[in-house]
Amino acid sequence: MSALSNARVTAIVTGMVQGVNFRWFTQRRAAALGLVGRVRNRSDGSVEVVAEGPRDALERLLDAARQGPPSAVVENVDAQWDAATGEFSRFEIRF
Repeated sequence: MSALSNARVTAIVTGMVQGVNFRWFTQRRAAALGLVGRVRNRSDGSVEVVAEGPRDALERLLDAARQGPPSAVVENVDAQWDAATGEFSRFEIRF
């Protein structure tokens, strides 16, 4: 799959999303969808997701992020779309 057929989404997820397994949940969903990228906590209490892959799979990841794991309370998912850069080889949790 070439990077040209892929998209990139950067999403900022706000709400009660730290300390509730949100990063683990996102990593598992992204890997299951065949996406690459990263997820990390931000100092303001939000979580940042950067993912690359087919647009339909990215949309499904965003849908999952809007729900989150059972212990999360997602208030908003702000997504920005770009062209894929090809910089990732897998989806990982960053600390």
